Amino acid sequence: MSSSDPRVALVAGEASGDLLAGMLLRALRERWPGLQSAGIGGPQMAAQGFDAWWPHDLLAIHGYSMELVRKLWGLLRLRRELGDRLLAERPEVFIGVDAPDFNLGLETRLKRAGIPTVHFVSPSIWAWRGSRIHKIRAACDHVLCLFPFEPEIYHRAGIAATYVGHPLADVIPMEVPRSSARAALGLPEDATVIALLPGSRRGEMNYIAPRLLAAAALLRQRRPELRFVLPVVPGLRPLLEPMLARHAPGVPIQVLDGQSHAALAACDLTLIASGTATLEAALFKRPMVITYNMHWASWQRMQRMAYQPWVGLPNILLRSFVVPELLQQSCTAEALAGEALSWLDSPSRRAGVEQRFTELHHQLRQGTAQRATDAIAQVLGR
Repeated sequence: MSSSDPRVALVAGEASGDLLAGMLLRALRERWPGLQSAGIGGPQMAAQGFDAWWPHDLLAIHGYSMELVRKLWGLLRLRRELGDRLLAERPEVFIGVDAPDFNLGLETRLKRAGIPTVHFVSPSIWAWRGSRIHKIRAACDHVLCLFPFEPEIYHRAGIAATYVGHPLADVIPMEVPRSSARAALGLPEDATVIALLPGSRRGEMNYIAPRLLAAAALLRQRRPELRFVLPVVPGLRPLLEPMLARHAPGVPIQVLDGQSHAALAACDLTLIASGTATLEAALFKRPMVITYNMHWASWQRMQRMAYQPWVGLPNILLRSFVVPELLQQSCTAEALAGEALSWLDSPSRRAGVEQRFTELHHQLRQGTAQRATDAIAQVLGR
C-alpha cells in the first residue's frame, strides 16, 4: 500500500447497496490500487477487497412499523459499536451507500468528529420525508445523486451534491441480449416468458410472492403456453418453496438462484415489486406491472408522507404512469393477471414503452463509477 492510498469506510445495506458499493470500490481501487476499505458490506464488496466487519443483510427491514420496532435496538447498538470503531481508526472518508435511516445518524456523528462523509444515493426526499434534508445537511459533506433532478434540490439547501448517473445504466447493455439469456436459462426462443420478481427481502417475499404466484396460476389457466421465471436471492429459496406448492401448483415456474438480470433480459414482461429492480427492468426495456404490499400500518404511514402520485422509479423518472402500479389493496392476483394480459395483447404499447425506456437509459448512462470517484477525490482533497 502506498502512503498516498486512502483508507475508506463504507456501510451498504441489502443486496442493492452491496451492488452499488461493489461498483464504486472497483473504480476507487483502479485509481488507488492499495486502497483499504472496511465497514458493513456484502459479497460484491468483498470481491473488491472489502473487509466486512458485519454483514450487509443485518440492515434489511421490510416496512416501517412492527418489524422496525423489533430490530431497532439491535440496529442502534450496531451503529454505536461501528461508530466507536470508526472514530478509533479514523478513515480518511466515510461513504454511506443508501440505507439512510442507518447511515445518516452515523454520518452525523463522524462529521462532527472531523471525518469527511459522503452519501452515495440521495434519499428520496423528493418523494417523501422531505424534512430529512436538514438531517442530510448535518450528516453529509457531499451527496452523490443517481438522478439528474436531484443536485439542484441539495444546492438550494446549501449541500454539495453531484449527479453521477446510475451505475446500473452503465452495466446493463443498451441492446438487450434476449437470445443469449434465453439460451443460458434453457428457455425456448419462441416462448412467451414472464419474470416474477417479488423482492429481495424476507418481508417482501412473505407479502408479495404469494400474490405473484397466484397471478401466474391465473395466467397459466388463460394462456397455457406461458412460461415463468422467478429469481430468488440466496437464502430465501426455502421460504419460497412452500409458497409455490400452495399458490401455483403445477405452474411451470423456473426458480433461479439470483440471476435477476438474466431473467429480465430473457422475459417478455415482468410482474415486479417496487424498488430498484423496477429501474433494472426499465433499463432492460421490459414492460412491467409494478406492485407492492406491506403491513397495513406501514402503508398508512407511507401514504401520509408521499408527495407524488407514483411509487415506481420508471414512472417517477418519466413523470407519468408509463407502467401500471398495483399497490396494497389493489395488489390482487386478478388485477395482476389482467394488467399482464393487457401488455401481452398490445404490441404497439410494448414498443412505445421500449422507446421511452431506451431514452431513459441514455440519460442515466453517465459513467457513474468514474464520476463518483472524481467527486470522492475532491472530498479527500486529492
